[in-house]
Amino acid sequence: QVQLVESGGGLVQPGGSLRLSCAASGFTFSTYWMYWVRQAPGKGLEWVSVINTGGGSTYYADFVKGRFTVSRDNAKNTMYLQMNSLKPEDTAVYYCAARVRRRVPPPLAKNEYDAWGQGTQVTVSS
Repeated sequence: QVQLVESGGGLVQPGGSLRLSCAASGFTFSTYWMYWVRQAPGKGLEWVSVINTGGGSTYYADFVKGRFTVSRDNAKNTMYLQMNSLKPEDTAVYYCAARVRRRVPPPLAKNEYDAWGQGTQVTVSS
């Protein structure tokens, strides 16, 4: 079945780094646009980044530009999010999601995606 599994979250101090991974299965990963979306405690969904099918085009929310980098390895059916210079306000559950059709900025409803992961917690705190 279609499945997205995130990993790599954890507790990190402000200014630190984390690398999230999103492993895909059950669909043709290389034909889907991939998204990172996050949800902070008590807040709604917030899009973070988008990467196209080949990995050559990327988009970022203004609040992560210059700090986060999204990439994908279609041979491994995996997407990554390198997060540097982390701030306490980056604390959230990070979800990866897939859509066969491009949409930028991405939708902020789970049912707008073709696949959605279970999320990985990122906590930035000293």
